[in-house]
Amino acid sequence: MTYFMPPEWAPHERTWMAWPGPNPTFTDGEELAGARAAWASVANTVRGFEPVTMVVGTGQLDSARELLDPAVELVERDLDDAWMRDIGPTFVKEAGTGQLAAVDWTFNGWGAQDWARWEHDSKIARHVADLTGVPVHASPLVNEGGGIHVDGEGTVLLTETVQLDPDRNQGWSKEHVEAEVHARIGTSKAIWLPRGLTGDYGEFGTRGHVDIVAAFAAPGVVLVHSQEDPAHPDFEVSREIIGVLSGQTDAQGRPLEIVEVPAPTVLTDPDDGSWVDYSYINHYLCNDGVVLCGFDDPNDERAAAVFRRLFPSRTVTLVDARTIFAAGGGIHCITQQQPVAGA
Repeated sequence: MTYFMPPEWAPHERTWMAWPGPNPTFTDGEELAGARAAWASVANTVRGFEPVTMVVGTGQLDSARELLDPAVELVERDLDDAWMRDIGPTFVKEAGTGQLAAVDWTFNGWGAQDWARWEHDSKIARHVADLTGVPVHASPLVNEGGGIHVDGEGTVLLTETVQLDPDRNQGWSKEHVEAEVHARIGTSKAIWLPRGLTGDYGEFGTRGHVDIVAAFAAPGVVLVHSQEDPAHPDFEVSREIIGVLSGQTDAQGRPLEIVEVPAPTVLTDPDDGSWVDYSYINHYLCNDGVVLCGFDDPNDERAAAVFRRLFPSRTVTLVDARTIFAAGGGIHCITQQQPVAGA
């Protein structure tokens, strides 16, 4: 049987998320309360477009009920962290029938980072698959959902510092990675980016997830993070990535159209002075909607205008994502789409 991963803009059955609980990412009650408010804001926004199921850690249902729209479905499972894009399954469809299955990538805490725990999170993809009643395809590749992005027509974006990370996949070559990715999600061409954004290599970073720097908006069309200020190291990173993508064709032989999305104007974290990796690329497409990271920044509306142009039939909603980014990710990182089954 042949399976393929639909693009994010394909119709969804629902969105899956995971509720923040006490862990090394949220070190005190104030941080945890802020994270829960931020996750709830995203969940409640997405629920305006499609069903949402929130996986909640054991014994934490009351905290979720306090903040979430009553229409958000809650299920209780043991959790370590709250990044459903990375710990949840990658849903695929069987070619011809459209029946769903779930890819369960190997998860090891973003390359066995010393602060990370993954005893429970490594099992969440299978729990979600069981809840949806679909078969599971286990993969030996250490990978996260934020480390791949597809166009639905055979092309996948990857980054060398994620899939080739020796703390993820020691000894794997590009060819080995590509063969496993293609076999699991039905792609035929991988476009490798050299790295991710500078801030994504900090303490709680992913070491270069693609979904913060580049994402397909349609077949042949790629959104790319564009840092316009030379003072930020991502100015050079952006130029390098745009250069790599500009010379590429997709799996169907089309030259890629590059759409540059300006980075927010803020350059550093006001608390510790580190370079921020604030990015509008880390958006989430849901049925009839675009949930876009907001930063209370002058460029919020510039970015929203780009998305309104590209997705004229969808409602673009800005949701403040600064608290989520402070924890190591964005709106795309905390959501995972379940496609509608059927051909």
